[in-house]
Amino acid sequence: MNEADYHQKTPKQYRKVLTIAGSDSGGGAGIQADLKTFSAIGCYGMSVITALTAQNTRGVIGIHPVPPAFAVEQIDAVLSDIGADAIKIGMLYSAELIEAVAAALKRHGARNLVLDPVMVAQSGDKLLQDDAVEAIKDYLMPLSEVVTPNLPEAVALAAQTLQNRQDVESAARALAAHGSRSILIKGGHGDDHQSSDLLYLAGEDRPVWLAAKRIQTRNNHGTGCTLSSAIAAYLAKGNDIEAAVQKAKDYMNRAIAAGAAYRIGHGHGPVHHFFKWWA
Repeated sequence: MNEADYHQKTPKQYRKVLTIAGSDSGGGAGIQADLKTFSAIGCYGMSVITALTAQNTRGVIGIHPVPPAFAVEQIDAVLSDIGADAIKIGMLYSAELIEAVAAALKRHGARNLVLDPVMVAQSGDKLLQDDAVEAIKDYLMPLSEVVTPNLPEAVALAAQTLQNRQDVESAARALAAHGSRSILIKGGHGDDHQSSDLLYLAGEDRPVWLAAKRIQTRNNHGTGCTLSSAIAAYLAKGNDIEAAVQKAKDYMNRAIAAGAAYRIGHGHGPVHHFFKWWA
C-alpha cells in the first residue's frame, strides 16, 4: 500500500474509556480492576492515578496520594490527545483533589461520567477524607451521568437511614438533586437472598429495580470498581444509561460467579474479569 492509499483508508476507532482512580497493588480493585474490565468488554482503557495504595486481599496497608496538580496533568495529557468516550471516577481521597479533577473535566467538556464515590475498601479501611464527602456532592455529582454508591455510601451521602425500598428511592431522589442524571444505589451490602440495586432516572423521575441472585463468595474485592467501570464501558459503546447498567450488572454477576471457584490470597479475592476468555 502506498502512502496515498494509506491516508485514504478510514482507520478503525477504539471505544475509549478513562479511569480516574487509585492503584491497588493487589490487582483486585482500583485502576487495575478498571483496566481489566474495559478490556474484557472491548474498550481501550486509559488511566489517571490519583493515589498509590499498598494493599492485598486482607486490607490496605498504606496510601500515598498523588498531588492534585499531577493528577490534572495526567487528565490533560490524555484528553488533549486521545480523548475519551466515557470516564469512570473512583478513589479521589481529598476535597482538594476532587475540586481539581472536576475543574479539569469541565474544561475538557468530558462526557459520560460514571462516579463511584469510593469511601471504604472491602476490608473496612477508610479511603476518603471526611471533608471530601461534601466536595463530591458539590463538584462531581453535577457532572455525572450516573453515581454508583453502595448502601453505606448512600447513607453517608444522603445523611439518612435506608431500611426499606421506599427509603432507598427517597435517598436516590435526594442524591439526584445534586445534579447527576441518574443514581444507582447498589444492594450488595444487603443480607437477603437477592442483591437488589436501584437505578433512579432523574429526568423521568423513574425508579428501576434490578435484582439478581446473591452469590455466596469471599471473592468480592473490587466489585464496586468493576461494576462502575463496566457501566462506563457500555456507555462508551453507545448504550443508554439503563441498558448500560443492565449489561454491566450481568457482566458483574458472571464475573463474581466465575471468580468464586478460585482462591487467591488469604482475604477477599477478586472477581474473574476475563471469564469469557479463559476459565
